[in-house]
Amino acid sequence: MEKPENKPFYAQGLCFSCTRCSECCRLGPGYVFLSEKDMELLAKGLKMKYTVLMEKFCRWVPFPGGVQLSLKEKPGFDCIFWQDGCSVYNYRPLQCRTFPFWDSTLSSKKAWESLSCSGAGKGMLHSREYIEDCLAQRKAEPIIRRGA
Repeated sequence: MEKPENKPFYAQGLCFSCTRCSECCRLGPGYVFLSEKDMELLAKGLKMKYTVLMEKFCRWVPFPGGVQLSLKEKPGFDCIFWQDGCSVYNYRPLQCRTFPFWDSTLSSKKAWESLSCSGAGKGMLHSREYIEDCLAQRKAEPIIRRGA
């Protein structure tokens, strides 16, 4: 049995419902990191060759030890796929599908509470199992990286 002090702060679940405010996909700089599965899903959904998708919509972002693949941003920092909402919603990347249940936002209660999202803490209760499944998906679908 898990000791109370070892339980994550979200052990009883967390409330979140997307309000479609688009704050997570526009108006500020950021990255949408991509896995191979994300690229395949986007290419299929956009009916586009992988290489064309990479050239038209992706960029390499420096990280310690190399670069990792991210979607491009429009001027003004909107996601390349934002057009009065997500134009690729049905085949959006894992990072978008699992928001806000990321390692960074779940690292502490303080991190969760400092999330600037109108849907965080409101709406549907997501179970610990669901949240941990979101975290596990990222481990199962790592970001595409190239070494230096």
